[in-house]
Parts: sequence; structure tokens; C-alpha cells
Amino acid sequence: MGWVTVGDYEVSLDEDGKVVCRNAAGRLLKSVPGKVADDPTVVGLRQLAEWLERHDRQCLADVERWMVRSLPVPIDVVAAVWPDPAWQAALRDVVVTGPDGEVAGFLRDAGTERGLGLVDLDGDTVRIAPELVRIPHPVLLDDLEDLREFAVELGVEQRAQQLFREVWHRPSDLDPEGTAVEDYAGGTFKELRFLHGRATSLGYRVRGGHAVCPVLEDGRPVEARIWIGDYDGWSETETGPLSWTDGAGRALKLGQVGAVAWSEGMRMAAALYAGRDIEDEEQAA
Repeated sequence: MGWVTVGDYEVSLDEDGKVVCRNAAGRLLKSVPGKVADDPTVVGLRQLAEWLERHDRQCLADVERWMVRSLPVPIDVVAAVWPDPAWQAALRDVVVTGPDGEVAGFLRDAGTERGLGLVDLDGDTVRIAPELVRIPHPVLLDDLEDLREFAVELGVEQRAQQLFREVWHRPSDLDPEGTAVEDYAGGTFKELRFLHGRATSLGYRVRGGHAVCPVLEDGRPVEARIWIGDYDGWSETETGPLSWTDGAGRALKLGQVGAVAWSEGMRMAAALYAGRDIEDEEQAA
């Protein structure tokens, strides 16, 4: 953005969203001088920077939610938000599918009249104009490894975690009648509040003593949940087994859990378990 005069100085926001200041001679200063630090213009710039940062995070979170919940998005919505740099950064280079469900390419442009501009799997620039934009979860991509290699060749850097998101596939020898997975159970935390804090910092909700991850699987709500405790926050706790419920809260058998719900549930369980108290485990061993 441009420079704004404040007293004997000029202030602006740099590329990183930080308030910067220069003197009358045009020399950039190391910090904003104290005598203008509380000027309404400087305060306003700081507030703007904070809002832009929140907006940037929200745009990225929304795009990842569209992917995780398999939400088809009207092309008009994508076209409307594309001019916004924060939305464009979050959407740029995500893999989208065409009307037939096949991978169409990496998103590079969007407009109401011109449709979606993509780099297809041959490296060519193409345009498609589906009514709905679909950003598939990576576990649904049959050629995920090939797409990852192609993305590296193209120099693709996705801000939204799609191609390089960790994925888990349901084992073929799994008991379909089972109701829980114990792979990441038993991760000890010295205090319950540490595990609660880890869950919320990773973006998961905590409800009724469970860390939960809601997804949409083929249009129906499914929730992955792990028991983490709901008693004294200063007491020791450990991660419980992973299970899934339907939209009415009824437990699902493992054979009823879809690919996206399985992958996201295992991803949550692994991320929580990774924060366990390793020191206590080593002493116990």
C-alpha cells in the first residue's frame, strides 16, 4: 500500500503486514518513533494489519473446510472471491475436478464469464466452466502420488493442505463389525489441560470430554471422536480409542466409515498422540 503522512514521518504496511515508517528524507526507520506510535493513523494501520491476518487465516480455513467436508462450491462464489489476494492465495493451485468427477487440473484463475483457468495433467492451460467447483480430499485421488510428483515438477506450492496432506486408508483386513481403533490410544499427558490445549490449537473442537472432527461423507454428516477426559484439568490423562458417529450421534461400525472420515479421524488421532509425554514413556520402558 502507499505511504501516509503522520507528522514529520510517513507510515505504511510492508508485505508482511508490519507497520513501517520513514522520515522526511525517505530513509526507512528500524521502528515507528514513539511520538507517532499512538497516532490514530498508526493505530488504524495496526488494526488493519490484524484484520488482514485474521482474514487470511479464515480464507485458508474455509478452503480446507470445503475440501475436508467435500462441499461443492458454486463457480460464481469462486469467481467473486478470486480478486481478493487472501482468497486467491488460499485457492491457487488446488486440484479441482470436472463435471465428470475426473481431475481437471490445478486452479490458476477464476471468473464469472471466463470460467476456471487450470493447468491440466499435460501441463497445458485449459478452461472449464462447471456450475460447481469440487476440491477433492486427497484420500479420494486415485493417482495421489503421481499428482504429488507432477506438482513438484510444476513448482506448485499449495497453501491449502490438499496434495501433501497426510492420508490414512482403511486396512483391508479390518474387522468391519468393530467400533473403535486403538492405534493412537494410551498417549499419556501429565495434565488434561495440555491435551485439551493441543486439540484446540490443532483446530479441533472439544465437546463432552471428546476431541471431535466433523466431516461430510457423500453428503451425510459423520464425526470422528477421541476421548480425552472432562475432569480436573490438572490431572493426568491419556488419549482414548478413536470412533465415529453418524449425524444423530449413533456409533458407526468400522465398515460403515467412509474414506474421508477414516482419514481425517486417523489424522486427528495421530496428531493428538504425537504430543504425548515421551519422557514418561521412556522412564516406564
